[in-house]
Amino acid sequence: MRYTVIGGGVGCARFVKGLREHVRRTGAEDRIDVIVNTADDWWVSGLRISPDHDSLLYALAGVNDDGRGWGRADETERVSSELAAWGAAPDWFTLGDLDLGTHIARTTWLREGATPSEVFRRLGSRWDLGVTLHPATDAEIDTHVQTADGGSMHFQEWWVRHRAQVAAVSFAQRAIADARPSPGAAETIAAADAILLAPSNPVVSVGPVLAVPGMREALLAADAPIVGVSGIISGAVVRGMADACLAAIGVATSAEAVALHYGARSRGGLLDGWLVDESDASAVEPLDAAGIRARAVPLWLRDPGTSAQLAADTLALAADLRGEVRDGR
Repeated sequence: MRYTVIGGGVGCARFVKGLREHVRRTGAEDRIDVIVNTADDWWVSGLRISPDHDSLLYALAGVNDDGRGWGRADETERVSSELAAWGAAPDWFTLGDLDLGTHIARTTWLREGATPSEVFRRLGSRWDLGVTLHPATDAEIDTHVQTADGGSMHFQEWWVRHRAQVAAVSFAQRAIADARPSPGAAETIAAADAILLAPSNPVVSVGPVLAVPGMREALLAADAPIVGVSGIISGAVVRGMADACLAAIGVATSAEAVALHYGARSRGGLLDGWLVDESDASAVEPLDAAGIRARAVPLWLRDPGTSAQLAADTLALAADLRGEVRDGR
């Protein structure tokens, strides 16, 4: 079986680790591909930084700082401090010394002419990840935030420096009209037996992936069922500041509202299935009525066991949906 996951950031990394754990426990030879958001990438001190990719890379390699949720474990920050002292880097965006090694390697290869897809492959080859990472697109589509005061700033400044406290009215990816799905993304969507939306930020992690021209069309044409996992539990975000992003686009912070934001594939939207937490079981019936098959299961990822179980629950819903397609229902 082939499973394709779409997302980015810590939520996606934890979900993918659970999926990998489930596959290993079952002894299957299933393949996992992840289409990674690249719209929060940006240039700092002449280096190309890819936060969502690196969160996945480090987590899957087992070298991430699990306490902070980002960056490398046992990190030092001497170079970052020196860059800030020279005024060559913002003092609110800290890069660890080990992390800088990744960014320097990435930038070197990009300047030599490698595509982001090739860079993903080279970085991923260092460790036995058990997963293949693909950029959503090989184009640069950095997200910029339009603020309520009429200003505009890169997403990272809004997210890291201002902690999403500056009122936002919209999010836009620069030059996205000319972007196309990366070859790896397009191939894995077409070949997938199940397509899974990770519990990532629906606005700035999943949203930009879907906004790549041709991506949504590829997903809608896929034979595989599309099942999403809510990153909202009991009306609150599990991690991060997705509530500020949702408020900016007029979507309530609830598992039901996010599913309806994606919409039912049978009605021109995206989802065939959606998992909510047991505490949000009241959303199941209205979502079913809206054409999205919903189930309430435990969503908290507390350890490898609970993470693997969530993966199993997600794949079980996908299998049921796949069976219905075969039966013509």
